[in-house]
Amino acid sequence: MVNNNAGLSLEGRVALVAGGASGIGAAICEAFAEQGARVAIVDRNIDMAAALAQTIGKDSAAFHCDVVEPESVSAAVQNVVEKYGTIDILINCAGVATLMPAEDLPADAWDSMLDINLKGAFLVCQAVGRVMLAGQGGRIVSIASIAGNVAMDRHVAYCASKFGLIGMSKVLASEWGGRGITVNTISPTVVLTELGKSFWDGPQGDEMKKLIPTCRFAMPDEIAWAALFLVSDGAGMINGVDLLVDGGFTIR
Repeated sequence: MVNNNAGLSLEGRVALVAGGASGIGAAICEAFAEQGARVAIVDRNIDMAAALAQTIGKDSAAFHCDVVEPESVSAAVQNVVEKYGTIDILINCAGVATLMPAEDLPADAWDSMLDINLKGAFLVCQAVGRVMLAGQGGRIVSIASIAGNVAMDRHVAYCASKFGLIGMSKVLASEWGGRGITVNTISPTVVLTELGKSFWDGPQGDEMKKLIPTCRFAMPDEIAWAALFLVSDGAGMINGVDLLVDGGFTIR
């Protein structure tokens, strides 16, 4: 993973990773723990979260949360604060995608993506933000997407949710930047999580890679390293930024 050094050390900090039980979230949990953070793995799948906490150790712990339910979010954040005393870092990774032509997308699929990808991220930011505002500030990073920057066929609701997530994060960066909290987003291309591998395997994946100047997809660790930088001491003046980790996809 990442070589430990003073610039990237998270020693003594508490990181809450929403949607941290698998995929990009799990890679971020592992990277942060290696850098000394105490990681609160917050996820709807408590069994997977608990298994990951057991694997990475270092005072990591699992907490159940359904990000679309305000009461569940409030309870999870309260439980994290009761265990660790504070929250210094928030990473929002919870998300879903249903991809199909706009004319065929069911209303419930639209609702689900906007609820989880956008409303859920806001509820977690709001609850954790209150803790940070009452304390010593903190760092917030949400995982957006290239689909929050450019139009992509069959991504109508997903694009709407990720464009919204980036916009919401910029507003929070503006409101909270002078109060000790930086808020940024990361927009990856396709990431080779287990879900990403299953969806982008085969001809459609090969065609997608042709559109990326680096000719490949991203690995989960590469997104984790980007998140690690944004929450590190060296990124204190980076606020309201959407960091593209897309191999150059959006420059064409």
